[in-house]
Amino acid sequence: MTDSTPAPEARDYRDTVFLPKTDFPMKAGLPQKEPLILAKWLEGNLEGQIRESRKDREQFILHDGPPYANGDMHIGHALNHILKDMVVRTQTLKGKDSPYVPGWDCHGLPIEWKVEEQYRKKKLNKDEVPVEEFRAECRAYAQHWVDTQREQLKRLGIGGDWDHPYLTMDYDAEAVIVRELMKFAESNQLYRGAKPVMWSPVEKTALAEAEIEYEDIVSTQIDVAFEIVEAPEVPELVGAFAVIWTTTPWTIPVNQAIAYNPALEQVDYSACYGVFNASDGRRYILSGSLAPAFSMRSGLTLELETTLSDDALKGAIARHPMHALGGFYARPRPFLPGDFVTTDSGTGLVHMSPDHGEDDFDLCKANGIDPVFAVEGDGKYRADWAWLGGQGSVINPKFNAPDGPICTDLREAGALLAASADYKHSYPHSWRSKAKVIYRCTPQWFVPMDKVIDRDTPRCADEADIRAAQGDGETLRQLAMQAIADTRFVPAKGRNRIGSMVEGRPDWVLSRQRAWGVPITLFVHRKSGQYLIDTAVNDRIVAAVKAGGVDAWSDARAQEYLGDQYDAADYERITDILDVWFDSGCTHAFVLESGKWPALIRRDGSTHSADLYLEGSDQHRGWFQSSLLESCGTRGRAPYKAVLTHGFTMDSKGMKMSKSLGNTISPIDLMRDYGADILRLWALSVDFTEDHRIGKEILAGVADQYRKLRNTFRYLLGALDGFSEEERVTDVAAMPELERYMLSLLAELDAKLARAVDDFDFNSYTRSLADFCNEDLSAFYFDIRKDRLYCDVNPATGYQTAERAAYRTVLDTLFHALVRYAAPVLVFTSEEVWGTRYPEAASVHLLEWPAVDAAWNDANLGGKWAGVRAQREAVTEAIEPYRREKTIRSSLEAEVTIPAPTLDSAALEEVFIVSVARAGDELAVTRTENHKCGRCWRHLPEVETDGSLCNRCETVLEAE
Repeated sequence: MTDSTPAPEARDYRDTVFLPKTDFPMKAGLPQKEPLILAKWLEGNLEGQIRESRKDREQFILHDGPPYANGDMHIGHALNHILKDMVVRTQTLKGKDSPYVPGWDCHGLPIEWKVEEQYRKKKLNKDEVPVEEFRAECRAYAQHWVDTQREQLKRLGIGGDWDHPYLTMDYDAEAVIVRELMKFAESNQLYRGAKPVMWSPVEKTALAEAEIEYEDIVSTQIDVAFEIVEAPEVPELVGAFAVIWTTTPWTIPVNQAIAYNPALEQVDYSACYGVFNASDGRRYILSGSLAPAFSMRSGLTLELETTLSDDALKGAIARHPMHALGGFYARPRPFLPGDFVTTDSGTGLVHMSPDHGEDDFDLCKANGIDPVFAVEGDGKYRADWAWLGGQGSVINPKFNAPDGPICTDLREAGALLAASADYKHSYPHSWRSKAKVIYRCTPQWFVPMDKVIDRDTPRCADEADIRAAQGDGETLRQLAMQAIADTRFVPAKGRNRIGSMVEGRPDWVLSRQRAWGVPITLFVHRKSGQYLIDTAVNDRIVAAVKAGGVDAWSDARAQEYLGDQYDAADYERITDILDVWFDSGCTHAFVLESGKWPALIRRDGSTHSADLYLEGSDQHRGWFQSSLLESCGTRGRAPYKAVLTHGFTMDSKGMKMSKSLGNTISPIDLMRDYGADILRLWALSVDFTEDHRIGKEILAGVADQYRKLRNTFRYLLGALDGFSEEERVTDVAAMPELERYMLSLLAELDAKLARAVDDFDFNSYTRSLADFCNEDLSAFYFDIRKDRLYCDVNPATGYQTAERAAYRTVLDTLFHALVRYAAPVLVFTSEEVWGTRYPEAASVHLLEWPAVDAAWNDANLGGKWAGVRAQREAVTEAIEPYRREKTIRSSLEAEVTIPAPTLDSAALEEVFIVSVARAGDELAVTRTENHKCGRCWRHLPEVETDGSLCNRCETVLEAE
């Protein structure tokens, strides 16, 4: 057929085709639209509707780990709560009753520190303010940030019982925390002892490991000479000097011994101890392998006099460099064998200060040497201390400097061999104040990890119940390790992480020396030192705290609690508060078990363990662990069945976010600029189980992904305009093969998403959904079938072909599935989509998982069409050069030959969107000479002139 001149006055057929119509805009306008949707949810009590719709269903309970009520929501908060919301919404979508009760941690140093900052700005001293008044300010501060963060999280689209959150500062919660403490006391799982603990001189309190972060610093390193005065094994050593090395000069004033390792020579003969003649005329003792480094530091020339046997230092005694001060400093400093002494650095001899080191404390305690408590809570030596009394703080670099008071005094005593402020190393800091911390020995309250459980002599009924719940465990550590083994961890490596921490952790330090927190409500007998165990006294204390909060624990009410049986004058009322991790570790008790939130009570009568705890990976040493130990100590099991952890959010370059670096990203700003759904899509697209990134370029990519998803829904809404049940095709087997293939892909997607929900694999969930919409629908199915959608219908008569009816039926099936799949991810957009099609319907978030027939999944059909799609891709690629050259303006103008076609020519022409497709030896493309149909624009052999109709269009327009 040859080209001819188009017929004069060719008709415009636009009014004879279907044109998609929808009010759903292409431009999202999320920052403006989302608050309106949120307001509608709140006004209609959507949370209450969801709870009612899932009443009496299978329960899935995620217990919220409480963030601190301190400051605006940051990007970590946002990620964490989006993941929790995704868990709750997907479980709800699966038809389960999955309530979410948000909570806040309201006690402790973060809040107290902020209130003190306000005091310091006003030049006020916290210690001069009545403690009740100070606590009231802490409570008000916490409540302000609870209210602020609550609104920010609601704006993020997080569903939950926002009107009834749990707060650790609620009187009911404080009373339960006290009751949980009493359980430890009553079951003999509590003791008072003096051990070195992490201590913040700035905050004047002990800190938990979870409150510590490590930073690289430069410290002063010194070498100090201790003169040997006794050496029973080798008398010739008397008069020689043992050399010790330390990076904490401030511990020298509290030195009480020197540790050595008699087995050094077994590791490396060159490491064994030797006596060295030095260029200053003295004889020094240190490890042979470390002598060169000491020589470099001190500038002394050393010559080996003799090598010492492994027992040469046994029983040896040195004297403190400041022995002339008398008293404490005149006491002998014994040499003690310790296998922790190595030759990694220093001199192979370690000075021991039992007040300020765990190894120091243990070794000295085993040898009858007690701590002396020389350093006060503010980091200064106590006023009556013979050397440097009242001076400090010990963490002050100038105090420890080579020209500072410690080094100056040692230099004058002839004991300072080397000093330089150039030693780089990692050092612990308080993550709140950012100040250095120290090990400091103070009387504290501990929960023992390795005390063998006594089941035979319970001291009260509560203890008998606790011991029964603890089953066959022998110690708290063993109970916790078994609970870890019984818990599901996602990712699985979390089990080893928390397991290694629990396996090697010391006893749990419960006490803090602060004001804002739940008190350690114990009375200790002044003569015996034993804390009082009396359930009647404990019940009175708990009732008082429930009625009046932590202020109820006061001297004024001591006799009231003790009753007539005890005299308050005989007892010390403990004034320490509990570690805030104990508070949050008890949340399972007052949230899941109290009955205050009926939706969280197990209807099947099973244990109250949550189905899931979800927090950042740092909580293996924080909330996960404190909750585990608290529950194992009182219930003999973990408070959770599964633990899900996420990594940390870095900037676009993979660097940790920091205000000082100026690379922080505010989720509040992101919601203002992009909308919450964009932020949610980012959070659920990254591999959150590892550290991940966010930045402008990353968010631009997410916004583009969102745009494609939005356009998918916009196409579906437009294409389904006017769809009615009368046109639904119910017999899937009668549908065209392409429709059956798409239903097969949908069934495959459905199974994949269901697995992802079970595995908490939200990255795969979101990406699979996006890939299906972009690759299987927009770029493939919609592209192929738009011709049938537009042209297989007569708008005037309502007639449509069976193929078009099948297509629209599948579109409707896709719509109902996709809007449900997307609802947990794009909470606002899915509501907008659903409301656009069904403006009078209830919320999309009340719907359940779509009814997708697994039998639709046809592996044979899938394999066949995978081949078809590969051929289609090859044809599209082959046509592209002709399009660039404008030889062919549209694929509809192309004729192709293709080897080994898998469909007949008519089907291939429709799939490839070409004029003609025929079998051939190789893939080839030519421009067709067929004329263009004036209605469907296809170039077909039967079209006589450009603008006239093809057979299909004539049939449709003639049909009634």
